[in-house]
Amino acid sequence: MPHIAIWRLVILLLAMAPLAYYVVAILAAVRFFRRERRKSLPEFRPAISVLKPVRGVDFASYENFSSFCRQNYENYEILFCVNEMSDPAVPVIERVMAEFPQRHIRIFSGAAQYGTNRKVNNLALLTKQAQYEFLVQSDGDVRVGTNYLREVIAPFADPAVGVVSCFYRGIAEPNLEAEVEAVGAASDFVVGALVADWVEGVTFALGASVATNKTWLAKIGGYEAIADFLADDYEIGNRVHQAGGKVLLSRETIWTMYPARNLREFWEHQVRWARTTRMVRPVSFLGLIVTHGLPWAIAAALVAPSIWISVGYLAAYLLLRMGVAWVAGVWGIGDEVLRKKMWLVPFRDAVHFAVWVAAFASNRVKWGTTKYTVEDGKMKEVVPRN
Repeated sequence: MPHIAIWRLVILLLAMAPLAYYVVAILAAVRFFRRERRKSLPEFRPAISVLKPVRGVDFASYENFSSFCRQNYENYEILFCVNEMSDPAVPVIERVMAEFPQRHIRIFSGAAQYGTNRKVNNLALLTKQAQYEFLVQSDGDVRVGTNYLREVIAPFADPAVGVVSCFYRGIAEPNLEAEVEAVGAASDFVVGALVADWVEGVTFALGASVATNKTWLAKIGGYEAIADFLADDYEIGNRVHQAGGKVLLSRETIWTMYPARNLREFWEHQVRWARTTRMVRPVSFLGLIVTHGLPWAIAAALVAPSIWISVGYLAAYLLLRMGVAWVAGVWGIGDEVLRKKMWLVPFRDAVHFAVWVAAFASNRVKWGTTKYTVEDGKMKEVVPRN
């Protein structure tokens, strides 16, 4: 009995850690968004080269590409890069070029292979072709508001700023797997970044949108130096931080697309994200064990000495977890998928715990149709055996 009592007490105490984390997360979200919404940004509007490495199309590619042509900004160019000119994205880009003749848009392909990350190879080519000092890269599935360029470039009025990246909210196809991914990004991924910003400062970039300039890129060896890395967004932000630059999160939120997936595609995508995080920030990833509120609440409920304590833990999890999701994901970044699908948060938490465990199983990831093994953050293609 004494051993049972001790273990019960240990589990009950440990199960309070995620609840404390949720309280910190709510405070971090309120702190960030209140501060940023009160802030007046400087009127700094240099010419910008927008870099768009794309591969294939999704359910909203035209709307995503064209959103970059509707910017409330005077002087910028948009540079697209595809792996091959036969890519399905090319006709969509050409349609955008025809419908927005006032914008300076160019398409490139055939990037030199500096490493295994083809997106980064394409970014290296686009940087060489860019006319301007300031660079704003974004993924092909990103959609932006009309003030996007003004917002992400204004902090560079301070020469010490090296990277600015954005939170993102989801646009999901009507598919459970897509909606679960969107809910997870808005209610958990965003939360982790907000807590990091408050507790230790931002030392990484969020890859959907990254603003920087050629001067800071040169200090870290350019895109060529990170062309073998899986987490190129983390690398660019962290290397600029190590070089003495400020890495900031913008108050401007962008949209990313979540296409319909089958269960296998969903699982592989989630595990790739999780393994990427584990391999670039292993200690932090291991520490995520104290942020998984659902399994800890269930464990506490099972060992609690009374039904009221069991109910208390489960109720505290639901109240605080939903509070975090609402404050950060709905009030903070305005995610409509999360607002309409709040009931998916506990389900997503259960899935996410399984993904977190699976992330420790190997160093292999699948990106598109290609499998890679990752060592020290670098990707190496797995050659199938005959």
